[in-house]
Amino acid sequence: MQQQRHALITQTLGTQREIISFHFGPQGQGKKVYLQAGLHADEHPGMLALYHLKHHLLELEAAGRLTGEVVVVPSANPIGLGNYVFGRQLGRFELSGRENFNRNYLDLAALIREDIANALGSDPDANVALIRRCVRERLDALQPGTELDALRRTLLRLAGDADYVIDLHCDSEAMVHLYVHSAQQEEARILAGFTGAHAVLHTTEQGGPDAKLYCFDESFTTLWDRLQRQFPDFPIPQPTFSATLELRGRYDVSQEQAMRDADALLGYLTHVGLIADAQAKVPTTLCEPTPLAGVEILNAPHSGVIAYRAALGSKVEPGCALADVIDPISGQVTTLYSKISGVFYARVIERFTESNTELTFVAGHEPLRSGSLLCA
Repeated sequence: MQQQRHALITQTLGTQREIISFHFGPQGQGKKVYLQAGLHADEHPGMLALYHLKHHLLELEAAGRLTGEVVVVPSANPIGLGNYVFGRQLGRFELSGRENFNRNYLDLAALIREDIANALGSDPDANVALIRRCVRERLDALQPGTELDALRRTLLRLAGDADYVIDLHCDSEAMVHLYVHSAQQEEARILAGFTGAHAVLHTTEQGGPDAKLYCFDESFTTLWDRLQRQFPDFPIPQPTFSATLELRGRYDVSQEQAMRDADALLGYLTHVGLIADAQAKVPTTLCEPTPLAGVEILNAPHSGVIAYRAALGSKVEPGCALADVIDPISGQVTTLYSKISGVFYARVIERFTESNTELTFVAGHEPLRSGSLLCA
């Protein structure tokens, strides 16, 4: 195992933050898998799961059983780790610029388009190698202006040539679920089987068709998707499977659960061929992929106390009561009813709400929304 330290630029006097990555297995041989957690620094289940996965990888590496490289970044956001306000960690947004840490990643296709325009050929493998080399060189040449830009560049650089990219997050209060590119639903089913996901949400571009900046995992799938459309005369495959894996809710943190999640990830690594002399049967999936645009989001009609009436993970039908919002002063009680059939996979963990806050999320089969599908 190699431990690498990646210093971010110093934005204020007397400070220096760094990202630490752990590299297992032979580099430059076989497949490469990249896993990170804590990009939203107040989402901790994935951080603990990768801690346990590291122990498995150390044993496998010592036994000479890793057939490719596995890069693990258990804590991908040292900036957000220090975002404490009045004793509470706020790890989703960079406080000075108010940017979401998982937004505004580069359009890698636009970054390298001119570099590859006259260099693509008839060999798809050679085209993949060319594109990955150009991405690496362009990222190396970037001069980030802020600490946050340096963080984004570092993470893109670490994952840029991976065959599998898994970004571990968690929701407010939720069942396990995945976000993936629509073209990668079949591979997503496999990961969903190992992790016990209750929803697999797919789309082509979460920010809409005109998006120029992306979530972290989108940067990789969108790279190949856009290049395929921009250079239709050349064979450009989709060599990278990339997914955001939401490991339940913010407070679903325990050693026992993290060990089970690490075992699930290890099963997936076994399935994709990273571990010699081992096979892993894909568990039965609990759900079918559904469009991200098909998620029904119900908002609070007024402020009040939230009392949920449906259990997370339950299958709901039109007219199913999901939650009550109770105004304890006026006595007003409003019940939120689902209008669609689907899986009630996520809800906010707070039990008091302002008006118009998004409260419940049901994964349905038919598109309901268009344009940008990203929340704040």
